[in-house]
Amino acid sequence: MKKDTSKKNPILKTILTVIVALAWVGFVTIAAQFIVAYPMFWILGRDVLDSPLWTTIYAALVYVVSAFLVIVFPRFLRKTWKSTRESLGLTELPTFTDIGLALLGFIATLIVSGYVLQILQGLNLVDAAQSQDVGYNNLMSGFDRAIAFIALVVITPFFEELIFRGWLYRKLKGKIGAVVSAILVAILFGALHGQWNVGITVGIMSLVICVEQELTGTIYAGILTHMIKNGVAFWLLYVISA
Repeated sequence: MKKDTSKKNPILKTILTVIVALAWVGFVTIAAQFIVAYPMFWILGRDVLDSPLWTTIYAALVYVVSAFLVIVFPRFLRKTWKSTRESLGLTELPTFTDIGLALLGFIATLIVSGYVLQILQGLNLVDAAQSQDVGYNNLMSGFDRAIAFIALVVITPFFEELIFRGWLYRKLKGKIGAVVSAILVAILFGALHGQWNVGITVGIMSLVICVEQELTGTIYAGILTHMIKNGVAFWLLYVISA
């Protein structure tokens, strides 16, 4: 009879748990896009995402599916994997401390990522000025901009923080500690953005947000930092450049 070596070797069990958690979040983040896209394309046509309204609906559905698969679905496999508001860092309400840390976190992200990108660009490793395709190319009216704002500045920060820093970072931290967990989450989060300059910026933001979470015990400061960062990017892309 074969013995389960992972039960005898807690280090191996921990490594496997970490790999599975990272792989699951990465897989779900990508798979959810196809889970939502194919039915939408089949029912509404492949040009449906040319509409800002439907692009926002698509984004919201992708994040809902991702959150369900990452946070809710595992509890059906093992009751010990059940997530609560407390375990996700959603206890109580945001405070003035959260707001202050969010502003400081955004400034820190801006300074550090700008410095790192400048160095890497000087070494011809990264094009710091490369634009990011966020899915909104036809914002013709104020309504279109309002819809895009909801998706990029409200929906995206909330769900990404819930999944990556609320669930993934906290799960890993319990296994391998805060520092290594923050680094792994930052690498995965940056890689999933699929672009060097953007990945480095959001990876550094992820590290900053993990520090905020350690200071406050919740993910509210991180959500607000993420909202500020996306809000400034939205203003530069769709207001100043309009």
